[in-house]
Amino acid sequence: MRIEELEHLSGEPGFWDKPERAQTLLKEQKRLKNLVGAYDAQVQALSDALVLLELAEDASDEPSGKEAVEMVEKAKAALDDLEFKRMLPGEFDASGAILEISAGAGGVDASDWAHMLMRMILRYCERKGWKTEVLEETFAEEAGIKGATIMVDGDYAYGLLKAEDGVHRLVRVSPFDQQGRRQTSFAAIRVTPDIDDDIKVEINEGDLRIDTYRAGGAGGQHVNKTDSAVRITHAPTGIVVQCQNERSQHANKDRAFKLLRARIYEYEVAKREAKAAEEAKARLKIEWGSQIRSYVLFPYQQVADHRTDLKTSRVDDVLDGDLDELIRTYLLQKSATA
Repeated sequence: MRIEELEHLSGEPGFWDKPERAQTLLKEQKRLKNLVGAYDAQVQALSDALVLLELAEDASDEPSGKEAVEMVEKAKAALDDLEFKRMLPGEFDASGAILEISAGAGGVDASDWAHMLMRMILRYCERKGWKTEVLEETFAEEAGIKGATIMVDGDYAYGLLKAEDGVHRLVRVSPFDQQGRRQTSFAAIRVTPDIDDDIKVEINEGDLRIDTYRAGGAGGQHVNKTDSAVRITHAPTGIVVQCQNERSQHANKDRAFKLLRARIYEYEVAKREAKAAEEAKARLKIEWGSQIRSYVLFPYQQVADHRTDLKTSRVDDVLDGDLDELIRTYLLQKSATA
C-alpha cells in the first residue's frame, strides 16, 4: 500500500537530507490519507443510515426514514466523487493549477466575456473549497478584461480544471450595441499544473528579458504608483508571463518565475510526447471554429460542449460556477478513449 510505503520512507535516516523531496512525499502521504479517511467516513455514514432506516421502519417513523434516505444519497454522491478522482491518474492531476484567461475575437463583448469566464471559474473554485489568488488582471478600456492569471490551490484542481482548457464562445444580444444586435464573442482559458519546486526546470537567465511596469487597475485609489508589475519573456520558446498582484516588485518577480517554470515544464512535456515544438508554444486562435464550448443566451438558452455533445439549458447555473456535469462528462469520456 502506497501510504505504508511512504510512512516507511519518512522514517528512514536521511529522509530530510533532501528537504524538497521530503516535502513532496509528505504532501502525497497527506493527500492519500485524506482520500482513505474520506472513504472510511462515507462507508460509516452508509452504515449509520442503514441502522437509522431499520429503526425508522420498526417505529413507523417517517421523518427518520426520510433522513436516512438523504444520508444514503449524500454518502453515495461523496463515494462517486472519490471514485471519479481515482480515475485521474495524470502526474499532476492531484496538483494545483494556474489558469490564464484571454479575450479573443469580439471587441468589447469579448473583454466582457473574458471577465464573465473569470467569475465562472472563481465561483467553481469557491464551490470546491479551493483557495484562489488572482496574480494578474489586465482591464480593458471600455468593459471587462483583456486577460487574467489565477493560481488555484486545492486537491485535484489541475485534474478537474484541465477540462476547461480551450476556447469558449458566447452568443447573446450585446449590451454594448445600441441597436441591440446579436453578438458572438470568444475568450480562451489555458490551464497549466502548478508544479512542485523540487521538479528541475532548466532556465538560462541569459534567455530572459525582464520588464517592469506600473500595475494597472480599475482607477482611483487602486492605481499603483510604482513600477511593481513584472513581465518575463523567455526568448527560446517565446513564452511570456506576468504578475502584478503583489505590492512589491520582488514578490511579483518570484510569482512570475513560478509561472514561467510551469509553462516551460509544460512545453518540454509536450516535446517529449512527440508534439512539434511550434504546436507546444502556439496559442489556439480565439475565434470561429476553435471553440470547445458554446454558451448561447439568445435566441434560446443553452450551453453546449462540442467535445462531448452534452447540452444543458441551465446557463445561469453554469455561469455561476456549476461546472461539475460538464467537467465530469468530458473527463470520463476522455478516460474511456485513452
